[in-house]
Amino acid sequence: MKTMKRNQVPFWYLLYDRKEDLKDEYGNESGESAIIYKPAVKMEANISAATGSAQVEQFGNFAGYDKVIVTDDLSCPIDENSVLFIDKEPEYAEDGTPLYDYIVKRVAKSLNSISYAVSKVSVS
Repeated sequence: MKTMKRNQVPFWYLLYDRKEDLKDEYGNESGESAIIYKPAVKMEANISAATGSAQVEQFGNFAGYDKVIVTDDLSCPIDENSVLFIDKEPEYAEDGTPLYDYIVKRVAKSLNSISYAVSKVSVS
């Protein structure tokens, strides 16, 4: 499957970097941790409007997603730990936490393309 350039729309992805232990005001570990992501990267790909039966078959009986992203860039590093800005440009909280709007649920690689099942989330 080749993706047509005119059907591609821009979005941004953030790759998982590491998990960092949080400390309290005295410098002691609090027992909580924060996930740190790498900087946002802009990409263009085909993004579906909504879930459909063809996509449900593509990912098996898994139907817990909202959109499908399809790219013919087989070197695309997006995986199940990545987060996405699809319906908005990248924005961050005061502490630098990304306020992303989608997460990657599943990845389906084929010979000529990669499909990503993504689900909408609310991060505040």
